[in-house]
Amino acid sequence: LLVDHASKAGEKIRISGGGRCNFTNLYTCPDDFLSQNPHFCKSALSRFTPYDTLAMFEAHGIAWHEREHGQLFCDESAKLVVEMLLQHNEQAGVRIQMQCRIDAVEKVEVAEKESQFQIQSNHGIFTSTSLVVATGGLSIPKMGATGFGYQLARQFGLDIVQTEAGLVPFRLTGQEHEALKALAGIALPVVASCAGHSFREAMLFTHRGLSGPAMLQISSYWQAGDEVRIDLLPDLNIKDWLVEQCALRGKQALRTVLAEILPKRLVLHWCESYLPDKSLHALSEADMDTIVQHIHHWSFKPAGTEGYRTAEVTLGGVDTACLSSKTMQARDVQGLYFIGEVVDVTGHLGGFNFQWAWSSAYAAGMAIGGGP
Repeated sequence: LLVDHASKAGEKIRISGGGRCNFTNLYTCPDDFLSQNPHFCKSALSRFTPYDTLAMFEAHGIAWHEREHGQLFCDESAKLVVEMLLQHNEQAGVRIQMQCRIDAVEKVEVAEKESQFQIQSNHGIFTSTSLVVATGGLSIPKMGATGFGYQLARQFGLDIVQTEAGLVPFRLTGQEHEALKALAGIALPVVASCAGHSFREAMLFTHRGLSGPAMLQISSYWQAGDEVRIDLLPDLNIKDWLVEQCALRGKQALRTVLAEILPKRLVLHWCESYLPDKSLHALSEADMDTIVQHIHHWSFKPAGTEGYRTAEVTLGGVDTACLSSKTMQARDVQGLYFIGEVVDVTGHLGGFNFQWAWSSAYAAGMAIGGGP
């Protein structure tokens, strides 16, 4: 039996990847995940790999394509993924109960050394020897996300690693926000760095702050008060390039030359706010240092993130120290399993969180049923 409080199955899958579902990443490895125990995910990921995921999709005739960095997307709609999972359930004899509100869960003794879970709901009482919690995290509450999985874990004595919004845009406030909101809509490839981690992806200026894959990735490592550093031209040494350009066309204005390699609106703002608004041959060594600083090492201090409202994932969750990495079963509660995002294993952007969902589910399923 699969119980779900939502009105439709798989709604979060349906909206994922812009409606195309980034269902795995060919380059998945443990380094792509955040957890208090970075080794925990290894066992499950090694037993159900991205190629197993791919085989599952191909067996159902779901066409796919690869984008940059090994990301795999459906050619058509993410609805096909939901349909595939519903077919799996039907073939396995699984009954699905939607709009099912869980009021209480207890573990009761039914015989000597035997116990079962008793689930009280608005559809009656269900009993089972195994209970798998696949409730996800707190991200995107309008899609029905709740903290029920964490509540259940605490009820049975499992610890919870503090949860935070992950893979989420940054908010800016005050003078910085006022200065940069005019750049909303501009996107460019950057390298974003924070807390010893760096990501080479696109960055997007928004009316609220900064977004795009680079910002989402680095947000998972950002803590309040941290600065985020941006290299706006990661493929070019701006100082060497400007020296070359000065020899060729020294009379031209810096803003004119920079507009050939950076978005024009961004260049105008940078020249008004940070850079010397001079011709190339008028640039001093100090000017060059200023240009290098604000092109290759521009930094900002976020006021915060947009929170769970727009977060792709939830960082933290059920402490992996309380679970078996082989089976996903709670170490001290026979028959209780936690899989997917509710666990303190969070992937980078790019299909890694879906792969963790498939792999951890497979690990629990094998442990319970003895087969795929």
